[in-house]
Amino acid sequence: MPIQIFDTLTGRKRDLEPLEPGRIGFYFCGPTVYDLAHLGHARCNVAWDVVVRHLRARGFQVKYVRNFTDVDDKIIKRANERGEDPVALAARFADAYVEDMAALGNLRPDAEPRVTDHMPQIVALIEKLVARGFAYPVPGGDVYYAVRKFPDYGRLSKRNLDDLLSGARVETGDVKRDPLDFALWKGAKPGEPAWDSPWGKGRPGWHIECSAMTLAHLGAPFDIHAGGKDLIFPHHTNEIAQSVAALSDDLKVESYARAWMHNGFVEIDNEKMSKSLGNFFTVRDLLAKYDGEGIRLFLLGTHYRNPISFSDPLLVEAERRLVYLYETLEKVDRLATGAAPAEGGEDLVEKCRLALDDDFNTAAVLGILAEGFSAANALADRKGKKSPQEKAGLARFARGVRQVADELGLLQRLPSDALATLRDRAAARRGIDQARVAQLIDERTAARRAKDFARSDAIRDELLAMGVALMDGPQGTTWKVE
Repeated sequence: MPIQIFDTLTGRKRDLEPLEPGRIGFYFCGPTVYDLAHLGHARCNVAWDVVVRHLRARGFQVKYVRNFTDVDDKIIKRANERGEDPVALAARFADAYVEDMAALGNLRPDAEPRVTDHMPQIVALIEKLVARGFAYPVPGGDVYYAVRKFPDYGRLSKRNLDDLLSGARVETGDVKRDPLDFALWKGAKPGEPAWDSPWGKGRPGWHIECSAMTLAHLGAPFDIHAGGKDLIFPHHTNEIAQSVAALSDDLKVESYARAWMHNGFVEIDNEKMSKSLGNFFTVRDLLAKYDGEGIRLFLLGTHYRNPISFSDPLLVEAERRLVYLYETLEKVDRLATGAAPAEGGEDLVEKCRLALDDDFNTAAVLGILAEGFSAANALADRKGKKSPQEKAGLARFARGVRQVADELGLLQRLPSDALATLRDRAAARRGIDQARVAQLIDERTAARRAKDFARSDAIRDELLAMGVALMDGPQGTTWKVE
């Protein structure tokens, strides 16, 4: 069965048909780096990370490109507020973004182009649009794209020109020929970074940047262009118009990107999380409280195209679920020690991969895995010695789970290491004094040796009241946060 994706351009699911068999060019519109990444950025990056991982697992060679917009009005404004050089500020936040996405388990893209490294390509692309009659310079050094020259404008966003015109804002002294036209190049203003061009010193408009970087790193056409739903209009709509006008004599939209994928928003109180609304949580702030893999598990619990509602209790629950997964794997690994995985039994892996083949349905995969973990727990917890066949079955389960988890970017740590980290995170959030816990466990151990079971039970109850659950095993007593 072919992999199916939901293509925003056609508005339906369709088979993924690579331009070149076995190869995929994938471009993800990265952030405008004027601040730290927030959870909305994380949702976007995690979604496309899984797409790339799964395509590679299915045998495709994927060239994965994610850009940074490091020249923009917002960057300049923030830099001026802080008395900092705009290019230096953007570089600092781009580096922070890379660190934060890595902490969530995301792969590093094959290329991470930045606008400031692509000025010659941007200027050359604008020159081509001017020469072809799709763009025009105006006094002052600005260059605009003539929207009405492009017959399929708005096809991606399903908007027509009349509706767009009714909502267009006309500024006093506006030099554009049409209110819908948008800037490709902006003439230099005092105190702003600027580069040379045939129209004088200036800097690029937002939309032309991605066109130049996709063409530089993937060429055209390429297979998949991805980003958040907020980019469908105007960014991706404008990107299509300018790219196709520069590339194609017949102005076919598909001559640029063959398919477009967009992820849903993270919402708080039914509103999109965004910096402009001020209702956002930075990834760095969340990582100070929660485990990065727990955040990733939370994000994967909803299909990438759907909105996802954020709350602290949901992240706490995701961490608890992650603890359960790692506890199960630790138990299974211990019971299956020395056993070779049973032959066959690839049903779990293939079932999960088929769910990912259906527009990368991570929520369905997590449901399939939940059933497998329940069955493995039932077998592991059943009293009595495990037969060689049962041990082989558990080994096969652990192997299959880790294969699927690789495609989700989950369960990448040793269970013991992950459980220790998750416990420490949960204890810190609850304000649990771990030194006091260790002391009480030692006292309880001594009470049990002295057969003072009343004292032993009292200590267990005291710890439980603190939010600490004890587990007694052959290797001694361990604990976790309830």
